[in-house]
Amino acid sequence: MDVELVGHALSTLPEDDDHPYRTGPWRPQTNEWRADDLTVTGEIPADLDGVYLRNTENPVHPAIAGKYHPFDGDGMIHVVGFRDGKAFYRNRFVRTDGFLAEQEAKEPLWAGLAEPPNTSLRPGWGARGGLKDSSSTDVVVHAGVALTSFYQCGDLYRLDPLTLDTLGKSGWGGRFPSQWGVSAHPKSDEHTGELLFFNYGKEAPYLHYGVVDSGNHLVHYIDVPLPGPRLPHDMAYTEHYAILNDCPLFWEPDLLAQGVHAARFHPELPLRIGVVPRRGTSEQVRWFEADPTYVLHWVNAYEEGDEIVLDGFFQDDPEPRDRGDGSYFQRMFRFLALDRMQSHLHRWRLNLVTGQVREERLRDTVTEFGMINGRHGGRRNRYAYAATGVEGWFLFDGVVKHDLETGHDERYAFGEGVFGSETAMAPRVGSAAEDDGYLITIVTDMNRNLSECLVFDAQRVGDGPIARVALPERVSSGTHATWAAGSSIPGWASAATIAAGLRMGHA
Repeated sequence: MDVELVGHALSTLPEDDDHPYRTGPWRPQTNEWRADDLTVTGEIPADLDGVYLRNTENPVHPAIAGKYHPFDGDGMIHVVGFRDGKAFYRNRFVRTDGFLAEQEAKEPLWAGLAEPPNTSLRPGWGARGGLKDSSSTDVVVHAGVALTSFYQCGDLYRLDPLTLDTLGKSGWGGRFPSQWGVSAHPKSDEHTGELLFFNYGKEAPYLHYGVVDSGNHLVHYIDVPLPGPRLPHDMAYTEHYAILNDCPLFWEPDLLAQGVHAARFHPELPLRIGVVPRRGTSEQVRWFEADPTYVLHWVNAYEEGDEIVLDGFFQDDPEPRDRGDGSYFQRMFRFLALDRMQSHLHRWRLNLVTGQVREERLRDTVTEFGMINGRHGGRRNRYAYAATGVEGWFLFDGVVKHDLETGHDERYAFGEGVFGSETAMAPRVGSAAEDDGYLITIVTDMNRNLSECLVFDAQRVGDGPIARVALPERVSSGTHATWAAGSSIPGWASAATIAAGLRMGHA
């Protein structure tokens, strides 16, 4: 392994820190690395070609008022690239405005999610207002550039998917909706090259939806009026439609009027699923009512006859009560544990002719953070790859391959003390079958105090990883990730260019 330390961030976190989401598996990094020709146990397939990108909430300062939430951490992107049976690694902080300002100030400047917005020392961002836009939630690749996003709406920061250099913010020809930003999970459609997105806030119409074309121009943007402020987190799409949502978990209106942002579940209200043609108007948004729940993440959607088939994770308990057991932190962050929310794979069928909704639970087991072969985004898919969670904590301890046709599941547990991140599916070069490819994830191994990038054969997940790629430092636990084929990245096609970039460090 050829390793070089290329950067370091100032941290003011206490040496005796006892916060479970800043220590242990969530211990943040301050170093930035360039590592080439990584050490591999097993063998990296020669037809695995592209990059695995993962975002991480990685704090360098304590909470401004002492109540740190794990979503408050600064964005740090990790990339593991695969080419010709070899692998390289980079990690970089996203150079957001907030990160740079706090590095200069040497202290926290903005309130976190669990703190009063008025404790911020500077004007903030987000649907709530007063937050730091840490761009630490998701990462997608659009038009050959990696885009990082913020869970409560913010800028999209542009990164080189090979070097992770921050390239500035998305501008979309001067039409970026800066007042509202973009939500956590914009969708990159591999078939059209489009980026679909939404945003939300506390002012009418409360929701917008838009489309950015393959040339990186905002070509469509509409109002989607809602009854009041809502907290949508994700969206889906089909070949011809965008799928939005109005979930009955949102800021309590009476408290919101007092400046308190407390989310409450309203079981007396239905889940409303909005369907609009991808370039449709506000008047064409059609709402379908379903059983009340909160859906944090959708898996996929596709058209089947007169119906739209929509898969996602139904929460049996979107607002878990405090049972009085467990540690203070377990009780405080109980709404992050998959077993407390009781998230189950679920299917909604929306009939575009009759307006009826049929829904069914697809699994009784608790999973979340589902991913698919990106080539099937908006098209019929058979397989979904999801995470299993550690009881009582926001940690992933395994991966499950859900066969949505047969009902069969194939599982792999990382092992005691080993925690993973969202598992991306990388189609094999030249593949035709949906599951002909590889699953990629980064794990944090507390037993050996190290991190590895694991590679699985997607057709034999239960057999365990076929390659373990050593990383230069133990990586903080994290969530969202993506895969981008080498063919989608400018400059990747030239082996000479890649080799030269690796030798120069691409830093």
